[in-house]
Amino acid sequence: MKKFEELTITTTPIYDGKVIKLQVDDVTLPDGKIAKREIVKHPGAVAIIAITEEGKLVLVEQYRKALERSIIEIPAGKIEAGEEPIVTARRELEEETGYGAKHFTYLQSFATSPGFADEIIHLFVAKDLYQLEQKAALDEDEFVELLEITLEEAQQMVAEERIYDAKTAFAVLWLALQNR
Repeated sequence: MKKFEELTITTTPIYDGKVIKLQVDDVTLPDGKIAKREIVKHPGAVAIIAITEEGKLVLVEQYRKALERSIIEIPAGKIEAGEEPIVTARRELEEETGYGAKHFTYLQSFATSPGFADEIIHLFVAKDLYQLEQKAALDEDEFVELLEITLEEAQQMVAEERIYDAKTAFAVLWLALQNR
């Protein structure tokens, strides 16, 4: 048994969407009491810390409906069924930025919101970028603007909350640690 494990008694599916599934689990707590857990099931995602030859970070600005605002993020995207994370990383970098990369390095994976979701993001660093001759198409409901900025500019954007998501803040912190 895992420390503080909650054993599932029943699972009730609530919603099955394009990106997520929602379920409510009845669980037995470590003290024997029963509780409900609302859980978002997600197929996982990748995120890419893309660094240009000049040492700039490649970012995209896009509108995030859940926040009702635009934010600046590292390129990222959902893993398709049966797809390896590195394949997703290559595809998403090309689609969102118009860049390919000669070298991808897996950095680490982490949970985004473990209190209610099972989404795991697999983080890669992309170097030796090259401009694609023909830019890959974005998803039909995706609108992004490309930015290439210095680490100092990225740190300022975190302070200004223009960079507002955890994966991108993590990327900026990682870059800062690499450059000290």
